[in-house]
Amino acid sequence: MLRVVRWLSRRPLWLLHAMGAFVGWLTYALSPTYRRRFAANARLAGASKGAARRAIADAGRALLELPYLWLRPPGAKLSPPARWEGATLIDDAHARGRGIVFLTPHLGSFEVTAQAYAERCAAAHGPITVLYRPARKPWLRELVDTARARPGLATAPATLAGVRQMIRALRRGEAVGLLPDQVPPAGLGVWAPFFGKPAYTMTLAARLVQQTGATLLLAWGERLPHGAGYVVRVSAPAEALPTEHAASPVTQIACASIVNRAMETLIRQCPQQYLWGYNRYKTPRDVVDPRADG
Repeated sequence: MLRVVRWLSRRPLWLLHAMGAFVGWLTYALSPTYRRRFAANARLAGASKGAARRAIADAGRALLELPYLWLRPPGAKLSPPARWEGATLIDDAHARGRGIVFLTPHLGSFEVTAQAYAERCAAAHGPITVLYRPARKPWLRELVDTARARPGLATAPATLAGVRQMIRALRRGEAVGLLPDQVPPAGLGVWAPFFGKPAYTMTLAARLVQQTGATLLLAWGERLPHGAGYVVRVSAPAEALPTEHAASPVTQIACASIVNRAMETLIRQCPQQYLWGYNRYKTPRDVVDPRADG
């Protein structure tokens, strides 16, 4: 498998995306469970049929571009370079001497956002630290750990030690990145609406901001057609997180709801590049599902 991944990493991006479109449709055709979840999530969010159909292919593109993004030589930059929209928000945050918490949903190329930031900002403002869950398969875990250890990019495991690592980075004025629409383990989330349906949502993003005074920004990498590269789009959330009584359950739910609404706003910008097949509404082990009462 490693040989296949390394072979793919040397292919041009346009070819990987073409192959990925085929893989996306093949997965959709062969897995009834994936197909039902994909359709249900897209329908719940109000995505048009056209956008949902395009998202089937883009899910495969997201997978097949990973070897290109992960296994480039350590000093090699993105080619073509990522374009930026809203980068002045990053500059303004650093000018205030604060760290930055970037929130990126499973939209477009979420791997490219951190790499693009590292290329643009790490030399002046330090690395970006990205939260991740170690892969279960040993060969994949080793590959991912090595691939993500790029210049200007640090990784933090989704553990208490990883959270402390991110807090230290923010207090140094550096940036961290999270996927807030990822289902957290038991005890690290609260139930909050996501496209109108309760979803177990991480509380970490809000806690990082509240504990460090960091600036909260939204970012995602739009995948351009025909392998033409990416546009990293940065914006500020429309709603501020409450800072009083941060540890109270009511405040945590309010913060999670604000984060989910911000993710919904980003996803509606480009529903054809969201991973609708992701099991966003699953219930982690040892978590009581309030939907079961209804």
